[in-house]
Amino acid sequence: MSESPRPTYVVGVDFGTLSGRALVVRVSDGAELGTATHEYAHAVVTDRLPGGGGPLPPEWALQVPEDYREVLRHAVPAAVAAAGIDPADVVGIATDFTACTMVPTLADGTPLCEVPGLEDRPHAYVKLWRHHAAQPQADRINRLAEERGEAWLPRYGGLISSEWEFAKGLQVFEEDREVYDRMEHWVEAADWIVWQLSGQYVRNACSAGYKGIYQDGAYPSAAFLSALAPGFEGFVPDKLDHPIGQLGDRAGGLTAEAAAWTGLPEGIAVAVGNVDAHVSAPAAQATGTGQMVAIMGTSTCHVMSADVLREVPGMCGVVDGGIVAGSWGYEAGQSGVGDIFGWFVRTGVPAAYAEAAAAAGESVHEHLTRLASAQEVGEHGLVALDWHSGNRSVLVDHELSGLVVGLTLATRPEDVYRALLEATAFGTRVIVETFRTSGVPVHELIVAGGLARNHLLMQVYADVTRLPLSVLDSEQGPALGSAIHAAVAAGAYADVPSAAKSMGRVRRDVFVPDEARAQRYDALFAEYVALHDHFGRSAPVMRRLKAGRRAAVAARLARESGGER
Repeated sequence: MSESPRPTYVVGVDFGTLSGRALVVRVSDGAELGTATHEYAHAVVTDRLPGGGGPLPPEWALQVPEDYREVLRHAVPAAVAAAGIDPADVVGIATDFTACTMVPTLADGTPLCEVPGLEDRPHAYVKLWRHHAAQPQADRINRLAEERGEAWLPRYGGLISSEWEFAKGLQVFEEDREVYDRMEHWVEAADWIVWQLSGQYVRNACSAGYKGIYQDGAYPSAAFLSALAPGFEGFVPDKLDHPIGQLGDRAGGLTAEAAAWTGLPEGIAVAVGNVDAHVSAPAAQATGTGQMVAIMGTSTCHVMSADVLREVPGMCGVVDGGIVAGSWGYEAGQSGVGDIFGWFVRTGVPAAYAEAAAAAGESVHEHLTRLASAQEVGEHGLVALDWHSGNRSVLVDHELSGLVVGLTLATRPEDVYRALLEATAFGTRVIVETFRTSGVPVHELIVAGGLARNHLLMQVYADVTRLPLSVLDSEQGPALGSAIHAAVAAGAYADVPSAAKSMGRVRRDVFVPDEARAQRYDALFAEYVALHDHFGRSAPVMRRLKAGRRAAVAARLARESGGER
C-alpha cells in the first residue's frame, strides 16, 4: 500500500501601507496554517527623510525599500515557524503590493535612495500610493489627453490619477532632473519585490494596465508625451517599458539570496506580482461577473470582473485579464475610509470618551460604534463627504477635501463618527450606481479587510447600497489571494479560478439590507449627492483652500529657513 503524498504549501506575502504580512497556506484546500506581520521601521515618510534635512512639502508620502526586504527576512520565516511545517514542502511564493507605489532604480534594481550621494534627494525614494503631490501633473495629462482625444482615456473613466505611474514619473522629470536621468527603471513596488525574490524583472499585467495606462498592447505615444513636456517622450522606452507577465504565471525561481532571507527552498516558483486589491478577488471566490469586491482598509478599492467592455465614468480602469484571464477587470476606489475613522478618533474625540471606553474594556472605535448603533437613521442630523484623502472615484480629484454638514452645539462625537461611516457607504453607492448606469451589472458586494469586523459599518453598507454583503472569510485576504496565485505558478492548479474554488474562503449574505432603513438612507443619500455634485463638480472652493494651504506652508517654510540663516 503506497503512502499518501506529503502535503504541499505556498506562501503569500501582502505588502500594505504600514507593514507586510506573510501567510502559509495548504495547497489542497486553502487552510491557513501560520501568519506573521512585520512593521515597516520607517512607516510612511511625510515630514522629513530618514537622514534628516528640510521638511517635505504637503501631499508627499514616501517609503524606504529596505523596509520591504525586512518583511521577507522576518515575516516569512516567522509564518513558516508558526505553521509548524517543513520549509522543504513549500512549493511557491507570491506577493501583492499597494498600488500605485513606485520605486526608481538603477539597471540592476538598486533603489536610487540607496545610491551614495542620493540619500538626501526626496525623488530618489519610493513614492507610496498615497503620494498626491503629482496632482498638477495629473491635471495636465488629463487636459491634454482630452484635447487630443486619446483613445485610452475612456478606459480610465476619463481621468488619470495623480497616484499613478505617469503623473508621478512626470513629477520626478520636472522637479529633479538629475534623479530622473540617473533612474534606469521606474518600477512598481509589486514588481520590484518579485525582482528581489527571483532576480527577474517582470512587469505584472495588473499594474501595467491599471496604473501604467497600458491598453491594447501600447502605452501613451511619444508624441503625446512630448506634447506634455518636451524631453519626456523617452519615458516609456527608457524608463518604463519591460516584458509583461500574466497573473498567476511564474516570474522565476527563488534565488539563493532570497532563499537565505526567507528560509524557503531555492528555486521554488515565484509568481508574477499583483496588486493587493485585485489579488483579493480570487481569495473571496469572486471570479465571476457582477461580484464587486470592496477591499476595505485605510482606503477602499472596488474590483470586479465582467464579460462586457464599457466606459464607466471615473473608474480607475478596465483591463483585459486585469483580475482573471478571459474577463474584463474593473477597478474603482475611495482614497480614504479607515484613515478617516482613525483621524476622527485621534483628533475629534474628548478625553472623557477615551476614559469611558477604557472603563468599559473597549477601544475608542468600539465605544463610538456602540453609541452610534443605538441611533435611528438620520437621528444625528448630519451628512458628510468622505474626501479627507481626496476622491478616487468617480470624480478622480485629490484636491477635494472632507466636509460635515449639520453640526450644532448638540452634536456629539458618536454623531460625527456615524456620519463618517455613512459617508463612506454613500461613496460606495455612487460607484455601484455609476457602474450600473454604464451597463456593468453589480449584484453582490463582498467585503474584505479588517473593517468587516464592524457590524454597524457593514449593515450600513448593506442598507445604503441595497445589496447583500458577503464577507471574505479570512483575516488575511490579500495574502490568501497571493497564495492562490503562488499555487498556480507552482503548477498545482491550471488557472486562478480553479485554485480559487478550492482555496478561497467566503461567507455569503452575512448582512442583508433592511428596507425601512434603506428608504431612510435614500433621503440622506440624495443630500450626499447634492453636496457631492456641488463641491465636486461646480464649486472649486476645496481646490482653492488646498492651494491656499500650500502657499501658506511654503511661506512659513521660507520664513523659517531664512531665520535659520
